[in-house]
Amino acid sequence: MIRSIALFHLTLAVVLLRNPALISNQSVILLLGESMQLPTPRDFNKPSAATAFVAILFAFIGFSDLTALSLHEDVFDQFWGLQAPMRLLFLFGLTSYCYVFKEGGMFAPRGMDFRMHAGASLNNSFIFTWGFMEVSAWFWVFTTLREERTERAKKVAEKEAREKDTL
Repeated sequence: MIRSIALFHLTLAVVLLRNPALISNQSVILLLGESMQLPTPRDFNKPSAATAFVAILFAFIGFSDLTALSLHEDVFDQFWGLQAPMRLLFLFGLTSYCYVFKEGGMFAPRGMDFRMHAGASLNNSFIFTWGFMEVSAWFWVFTTLREERTERAKKVAEKEAREKDTL
C-alpha cells in the first residue's frame, strides 16, 4: 500500500509538471469542492512556478517513501509505525482546517478579515481533496501495519511458548 501511495506521488509530480489542468479538471476535486463549498483555484490550469514547486515536493516525498520501503524489517516497522500516525495527524488537521476555516466556515474570520487571513489560500478544493484522499489511504496503511504487528507478536508468543514447552 505504501508503495502505491509513493508511486501515486511520483505520478502526481509528473502530471503537475507537464499538464496541471489534467488534475484541476478531475471530477473528484470538483465534486468534493462543491459539496464542501470550497473554491476551486484557477492557478492549476497551466504550468507555473508554483505547480513546478509542488511537483518537486511530491517527487521528493515519493522517492523518500520508496527508499524507506527498503529498510530492514525491524527498522521498517518502527519507521512506518511512527510515520503513519504522524502523517494522519497532519493531514487530518490540514483537511479539517480547510473545511472549518473556509469562507463562511465555523471558525473563519468574517468579511475583509477573511481575505487578509494568512491561511485563506489553504481553503480550496485541491488541498481538501488531496488531504481527504491521503487521510483515507494513510488510515488504511495505519490499520494494516497494526494488524501485521499484532500477527507478528502472536507468532513470536507462540514460538516462545513452543520453546518453553520443549524445555
